[in-house]
Amino acid sequence: MNRLPISKKVAVISALVEGCSVRSTSRLTGVAKGTILRLLAQVGAACARYQDEAIRNVAAKRIQIDEIWSFVGAKQKNVTTENAARGAVGDVWTFVAIEAQTKLVLSWLIGLRDAGCATDFLRDMSERISNRIQLTTDGHKMYLTAVEDAFGGDIDYAMLVKLYGASGETETRYSPAKCIGCTSNDIAGNPDPRHVSTSYIERQNLTMRMNMRRFTRLTNAFSKKIENHAHSVAMFYMHYNFARVHQTLRVTPAMEAGIAHHVWSIEEIVALTEPASALQAA
Repeated sequence: MNRLPISKKVAVISALVEGCSVRSTSRLTGVAKGTILRLLAQVGAACARYQDEAIRNVAAKRIQIDEIWSFVGAKQKNVTTENAARGAVGDVWTFVAIEAQTKLVLSWLIGLRDAGCATDFLRDMSERISNRIQLTTDGHKMYLTAVEDAFGGDIDYAMLVKLYGASGETETRYSPAKCIGCTSNDIAGNPDPRHVSTSYIERQNLTMRMNMRRFTRLTNAFSKKIENHAHSVAMFYMHYNFARVHQTLRVTPAMEAGIAHHVWSIEEIVALTEPASALQAA
């Protein structure tokens, strides 16, 4: 991989962040699958390090969070003792926090859908903002204790609870239940009811599924290792935050948030793997 030309590295990363699978990227670029996975690990780790350092002291106002399901190795119902012995397998959840005005993804965490991971995620998010925020989550009970543990009373927090009707007889087994309404519950502080919403984070979930092949539903495209899953997520958010111009903002989320001054290129993202360049590109 060290002898791989920069043009090939850029072609590989460009294909991956646009939703191509590892095998299709190999066919498109002529780079071996193993080389692609090693490059993914190298660039993904560099992207995680850079964003951990760069996304700090953000003057956020309204944050929405949610968790998105995926799996590694096998779906939870298909996990056996044999494949469990090879490493982390089964259902995994990615917690994501997005700032409603800048569309910046402040923090994410890959883990279980439980109070422990939710608390770790929210504590990390709280360390990246510089002021009091308004927070909206869905109605999952784990957030009640997690938000209190992370913020105490220094937050305006509301839950948006969606109400679903029964599935119709004509729907297929993959059709979601119809949402028939939602209720807003103020949990802490004084949240503005006009901004109690999860629309932006739910749209971000769709962007994830469209641009990371590992998150596509009802296919055989899934992560075989939790490490590659994490590298893929870190690289995706580096591209989303710093290199992808938002259609509404007309700049990248990082530029809108004031933590970057230009639209990053794929070459710059690849260059993060060089130690001297890690903090110079912004």
